[in-house]
Amino acid sequence: MSLTPNAATVAAVPELQYVTSCELPTPWAIFRLHAFLDPASGKEHLALTLGEVGDGAPVLARIHSECLTGDALFSQRCDCGPQLEAALQKIAAERRGVLLYLRQEGRGIGLLAKLQAYRLQDAGADTVEANEELGYLPDQRSYHLCRPLLEHLGIRSLRLMTNNPRKVEAMRQIGIEVAERLPHVIQRNPYNERYLNTKADKLGHLFPAP
Repeated sequence: MSLTPNAATVAAVPELQYVTSCELPTPWAIFRLHAFLDPASGKEHLALTLGEVGDGAPVLARIHSECLTGDALFSQRCDCGPQLEAALQKIAAERRGVLLYLRQEGRGIGLLAKLQAYRLQDAGADTVEANEELGYLPDQRSYHLCRPLLEHLGIRSLRLMTNNPRKVEAMRQIGIEVAERLPHVIQRNPYNERYLNTKADKLGHLFPAP
């Protein structure tokens, strides 16, 4: 099944192919896992849903970019793994929601480049400086593919769990309403303190005062 945008946004929104869906039991709930393929990049993207999300009411949502080191290897250098787990817990508690899992490792630079950036951070660079030293933008992610994903699920309005106002604006630019932005803050630790401060100071992320 091909998911195609309308003619007005065809230049900006990629064509995605819906592949399949299945149940995904987790410690918090049994989610529905939906798989999509981006033919242009060859990357697979996922959506996890719980409850009736296509009824028109704003949906509790998290847009999460892949982070192998944080999501699967429990790295404390970032907040990605705890944010992923917390989002699934919150959706399960509400018994309704969606989590988009986008294959945009390392803010879009890829796994190997991210590890090279880690090496530069070990030597003193922050996350923005490390990306720039490698020739990348501080954040190379694109959220245009969220539109066909959400449209396939019948979702047009989000209660978005994010600390990143740029993500809210990105949704609005592709025609997805953000009815509410919900802070999504996890506990700091000695290894991610500078990372979180850099996200606030250089990337505009919103965190409550200590």
